[in-house]
This record gives sequence, C-alpha cells and structure tokens, in this order.
Amino acid sequence: MKKDLLMWDETLFRDIEVFETDYIPEQFNFRDSQVRELAINARPGIMGARPLNSICRGLPGTGKTTTIKKLFAQIEEQTKKLIPVYINCQIDNTKFAIFSQIYKRLTKRPPPASGTSFKNLFDMVCKIIKDENLVLLVCLDDANYLLYEKEINKVLYTLLRSHEANEGVRIGIITVISDMTVDLMQEVDQRVSSVFRPSEIYFPPYGTDEIKEILSERVMQGMYPGVISSAMLDLVVEQTMKSGDLRVGIDLLKRSALNAEMDARKEVKKDDICRAYLISKYIHLSQTVKTLSADEKSLLKILCGLTKDKSDMTAGSVFEETKKSMKIGYTRYYEMIKKFDSMRLLNLNYREGKGRTRVITLRYDPDRITDILQ
Repeated sequence: MKKDLLMWDETLFRDIEVFETDYIPEQFNFRDSQVRELAINARPGIMGARPLNSICRGLPGTGKTTTIKKLFAQIEEQTKKLIPVYINCQIDNTKFAIFSQIYKRLTKRPPPASGTSFKNLFDMVCKIIKDENLVLLVCLDDANYLLYEKEINKVLYTLLRSHEANEGVRIGIITVISDMTVDLMQEVDQRVSSVFRPSEIYFPPYGTDEIKEILSERVMQGMYPGVISSAMLDLVVEQTMKSGDLRVGIDLLKRSALNAEMDARKEVKKDDICRAYLISKYIHLSQTVKTLSADEKSLLKILCGLTKDKSDMTAGSVFEETKKSMKIGYTRYYEMIKKFDSMRLLNLNYREGKGRTRVITLRYDPDRITDILQ
C-alpha cells in the first residue's frame, strides 16, 4: 500500500461543517458596506424605537443571509431589548406560520397548535412585545416565496400596521429578495407601500478574487494542509464563477474532498473536482425542489416526462396532460407554472401564431430533475 493512502479511519477534514451552506464563518469579508447600512437601519431599535425597514437584493449565493445572521448575532450580544427574528420564507410562507415562528422566538416554546386562530396568535405576540417592552426586527429571507404564494401583502401589512391595533408594538422588517426579476415595491399594494418605505441594499455577485479568498479561508479552516493545491483551488474558483453562486464552490470543495477520501487519497485531483461539479452545479435546483408542495412536485414530474418525450410543451397541451393524473383547475395549474418560471425552474415564453401561445421549456436536464424529485 502506498504511503500517501488514507487509513480507513482517517479524514481530509478538520471540520466538515465549514462546508455546509448554512455555516456562518468567523471571518466574513467583502460585505462591510451592506453590514454597515443594515446596522444603521437597526440602530433605532436598540434605542427603543422602530427600526428602519430594508430590502436586501441580490442573486443567490451573494452573502445576503450570512450578512443578516452575523448582524443578528451582534445585536443579541449587545442588547436584550431588540429581538432579531429570522424567518426562512421557503419553509414558512404564510401569515400564521411566520407569526408562529415569532411566537416561538419570543417564548422559546413550540408554536401554538394549528387549530389556534390567527387573531389569538397575533394578540399573544403583541402582548409579549408590550409587556416586556421589546422591539422586533424581523428578517423575511427569500421573501419572493411569499410573493409566489400570494401572501406578501398579508404578511407585510400585519407586521407594519400591528402598532395600530396594539399601541406600543414596534416592528422593523428586513426583506431578502433573491429573484432579480422581482421589484417588491411594484408588487405590494398601496396600503403596504405607504408605511413600508424601505431602503434598498444591493449585494453584487462576488468577483473572481473575492471568491478565491473566501474559498481559500474555508479550505484553511476546514481541511488539513495539502488537501487542495493552489492549482486545484483555481479550478474550483473557475467552476464557481461559471455558476455565479458561491454556494456551488463551497459544496464543490466538500464533494471533491469526499471523492478523494473514497479513493483513499490525501489530496484532491482534477477528476475529483470534475465529478463533484456534476452534482454541485445543481445546488440551486435541489434546494428549490425541496420547497415545493406535493402537487407542484407532481406537475414538475409531468413536465420532465413531456420534455423527454419531446412533446410540444404549450401551456394548454401540458394542462390537458396534467388533468389525466391530477385533479386540478386551469387557474391553479397556471399559477404553479408561473411560480416555476419565477423560481427559474422553467422558461415561459410566447410563440406568435394564431393568438399568443405560451411555450414551456425546462431550464434543467429532465433526468436530473427527476433524480432530485425521487
């Protein structure tokens, strides 16, 4: 056996958690101006007033969630009066679900049972805020999912105008938008926009040098020396820039090292990275599919089947095929198709002819989508 082979109980990782997509690094660079602006907007809450509202916009993998979580950690260290509440709207995307998470954060108890009326839940949350003289700063991460589910106006209106029904309640909001086709202020109605008035904070994509420094820090923190050479790190950076998503690079590092481990090697080679990229490049797809309902997954599976059959995928023909296996009306069906378009799962375009026919094309390989659905 060669000397450089791993023993069965050896690993290339100092700390594999460093390569999880939800890991919050100690060292966090290239977002100083965004952190500063969010901190300025939050500062009135530390003094007992309502925080200023914000919209954080940027493509997936540009540091929006990490920036907010770092800020929230700092707030929790400084004060007990301003309570930061983080909500993942991919998971909690109704008014009741969001206020349940707020209740859980305030009480450290499980959310009320689903049979509880929203009014009772709302009153309980407001009573805690008033009795304990607290200020809330609520982050609605991936708030575009509230838009897809037609909940955005209900949620924002209730949060923004809670002080009208309960004097002394102070709530600020940070909305995070990863869908760059969404202009939130154009989507909300007048009663929301009149009190929302957020400042917009843009998160630009990371440049090549920034990506390299971020990934290099992850390697130093999470792997043993010599596992990733400079040339292999450059290849990971190149593949990451191709996808435009930092999360792809972080996942690629982990999978490449795991590939090397499986071959009992102590360093990552080009083939490890190339094989890992075949999976890592679909990280947006896999995370998006996880958030879909059972009906939405069924419809996506039908679309995959029609694509593989090379069927003409017009909105009307797909609906006729969908009715064979799903009890669904056209309105609900088309809402799901538009949601898939917004989530970048498919393209919905018009084809000129007799009338304007909507044509559906998947953005991803149907076999890969099917694998993830399964």
